[in-house]
Amino acid sequence: MPGTTYHIEVNPQVPQRLLRLEELANNLWYSWDRPTRTLFSRLHPALWHAVGHSPKAFLKRVDQQRLVDAADDPVFLGAYNYVLSAYDTYHNEPTRATHGLRQSDRVAYFCAEFGLHESLPIYSGGLGILAGDHCKAASDMRLPFVGVGLLYRQGYFHQTVDNDGNQQAIYTDSDFDDLPIAPVAREDGSELRVAAELPGRNVQVKVWQARIGHVTLYLLDTDLEENATHDRDIAHRLYGGDRVTRIEQEIILGVAGARALQEAGVKPTVWHINEGHAAFLVLERVRMLVRQGLRFDAALEAAASNTVFTTHTAVPAGHDYFAADMMRRYFEAWCRETGVGAEALLALGKVGDGAEFNMTALAIRGSRHHNGVSRIHGEVSSRICAALWPEIESEENPVVYVTNGIHVPTFLADDWNELFDRHLGSGWSQGLTDQACWDGIHSIPDQAFWSVRQALKSELLHLVRYRVAERHARNHGSESHLDRMLRLADPANPNVLTIGFGRRFATYKRATLLFEDLDWLREIVCDPARPVLLLFAGKAHPADQPGQDLIRRIAEIARLREFESHILLLEGYDLQLARRLVSGVDVWLNNPVYPLEACGTSGMKGGFNGVINLSVLDGWWGEGYNGKNGWAIKPASSALDDARRNQEESRTLYEILQDSVVPLYYNRGPAGFSPDWVEMAKHSIASLLPRFNSVRMLNEYVMKFYAPASNQWRRYAQDDYAAARALADWKAKVRAAWKQVSVRRLDRPPRRIQFSETLKVEAAVKLDALSPEDVVVELLFGRPGSLEEEEGRVHSHQLKRAGPVPDSAEQLFALELTPELCGKIEYRIRIYPFHELLTHRFEMGMMKWV
Repeated sequence: MPGTTYHIEVNPQVPQRLLRLEELANNLWYSWDRPTRTLFSRLHPALWHAVGHSPKAFLKRVDQQRLVDAADDPVFLGAYNYVLSAYDTYHNEPTRATHGLRQSDRVAYFCAEFGLHESLPIYSGGLGILAGDHCKAASDMRLPFVGVGLLYRQGYFHQTVDNDGNQQAIYTDSDFDDLPIAPVAREDGSELRVAAELPGRNVQVKVWQARIGHVTLYLLDTDLEENATHDRDIAHRLYGGDRVTRIEQEIILGVAGARALQEAGVKPTVWHINEGHAAFLVLERVRMLVRQGLRFDAALEAAASNTVFTTHTAVPAGHDYFAADMMRRYFEAWCRETGVGAEALLALGKVGDGAEFNMTALAIRGSRHHNGVSRIHGEVSSRICAALWPEIESEENPVVYVTNGIHVPTFLADDWNELFDRHLGSGWSQGLTDQACWDGIHSIPDQAFWSVRQALKSELLHLVRYRVAERHARNHGSESHLDRMLRLADPANPNVLTIGFGRRFATYKRATLLFEDLDWLREIVCDPARPVLLLFAGKAHPADQPGQDLIRRIAEIARLREFESHILLLEGYDLQLARRLVSGVDVWLNNPVYPLEACGTSGMKGGFNGVINLSVLDGWWGEGYNGKNGWAIKPASSALDDARRNQEESRTLYEILQDSVVPLYYNRGPAGFSPDWVEMAKHSIASLLPRFNSVRMLNEYVMKFYAPASNQWRRYAQDDYAAARALADWKAKVRAAWKQVSVRRLDRPPRRIQFSETLKVEAAVKLDALSPEDVVVELLFGRPGSLEEEEGRVHSHQLKRAGPVPDSAEQLFALELTPELCGKIEYRIRIYPFHELLTHRFEMGMMKWV
């Protein structure tokens, strides 16, 4: 047909009576409020699914007559008013001061991805989901909190898998009009934009915002007409492109993000860098402070004083690095403006003899509060980063840990609500950290508990059948073969033991460990009297060929005739599928290489829903496992090679499955379920939910980091940053003198004393240009071996200055100690610089021993 074809989209007009549907659609509160999502889906279930559960996109496409009918439907209006009442009650509660964090404080949380809901696809995996839960918990707790991230036109890819297990990555551009976001406006009504300097040009950045309950998330967008094509693409794709794209994304996140907050009138008193991608905000804050008149070193002290850095990486190779020449090129203007030479800039990211600029090193040097995300990961991170405090033992350096937690309203299935209301009391959702409340789980009748578990499994199996059938049809499979594949995935009869594995397909996560011995696996899962269904889901990064090989291997095993109904590979892993998996399977499997799992929050989500964990004792499970709430695979010796380690740990896995898991599940009583299984599932909820929820996590961040950081900022900033200037001067003095500092034992150490007798210790200290007040001389003592152990019981005592050593340039430090222990005792003497303004006593990384 000749002529031009024009396109136009006709949007419905929301009736006045339902006008606040638009307000509900633009606040991600709906991501954890099921009644709000149900309100939209009941208008048109098929459209709700078609728009990816996006209320905003739904309201643009729903038929006008459906809205008109709903406005006159008393049932719909009743549900609508119920949702609005809950929404208003939640949002009318004011910001709270808590644990030393004042109402005037503001925490700014920077992250490269935020996983809040499938309707806002700017996340890829665990880091983003954790960031989303952090924001949701901050909203629930009414903390003064904002987030900063990038607005990707293409989020992480949609995944399809062919018959041979080959992954296809499909990228689609988001229509920002369909997302629950809006441009940030200045007071005059114009759009808020900021600029970021890149080599030879300025890039314009548009600032958007998403509402997450009480929390505002600012999102940065470079896809603007006034930018060159290359610059429009900077924030186009999450984790896409080469090193140039990566450094430019991270400059936009850190530098433009800090400027966006300033222009929006947000004045953070705490800055939180969640993983190293946002560490360039340190450089931007230093630049701002230098413009206020501070020297570079004082500006760095001030900026670091209220900056928190969380690392989520358990291997050195996982940290971002940039070439020195690239850093010089991209930060030439920064060096010029701050008066800092390129070598001083590069020194902020230097580790050991490495030539590249390390973003983790920048984040640590530009912060004074550092943490890993589980106890084990904290220990690993302190060792990985030990070179930044070269004279400090890793167990004493400033890296600590806050174990991750998950947002209960998002990941606890709504099916539990009525049961918990009845047996735990209606206030259970306000007592998420109250162990006594959750011990009440054991009072729930087994039959009622099991009914919820079976209902959740049925919901999962409905979705499994849909996803498998969709993939099967696209790959031109036959109906008869589909029936064989889905024989055990029966929502009407969910009585088959179902084990789930859902996470990123990375080699260290070992998705195929179950396939080490196929004969043994066949013996376990293919027993007709006690069948097992294994569900696998996850994505491999498009550039990760070994990860994609894992998907192909799973597909290969799933095609074997004996396994074809026992192993199902689910494509398109997303938040919707993840929520169903972690609530619907019977067992959650996690078998990473120890100690490479930083935390692993998917197992927490399962545990909260009565799913039983079977996991390597790594990440959070090293803290969560208590012998009654699941099963643990003890890591094999680190001295073994990969093949031998996999062999040893797969054998343990098979033994646990064959001797414990399968028999316990199928040991059914007269009611048709295993009472012992139900008891373990109850113990899973009661022992894990109070400890691993995001309220507990965020309370720890507030107490350990946010409140101390805001207090330190006020201390450093008062009187025109006098404290920051003084500390910078003192550190410069210490660095200049430290090589000449030495300590030696002056008295003759006795080999034996009697109980209640005094041990006299004298040390001669050469201080060079330092004064005695600049150092601490300390004696550590304990039982033999305790000084070498990370958790050894060690006592410390400071030696006091006793005047100059006669005929010497040294100072005498002495201590008289009466040990309260009998038997053999070890003790050592050390010296380190100290100032009352230090955030961590060992932050300078300097120490010497006798």
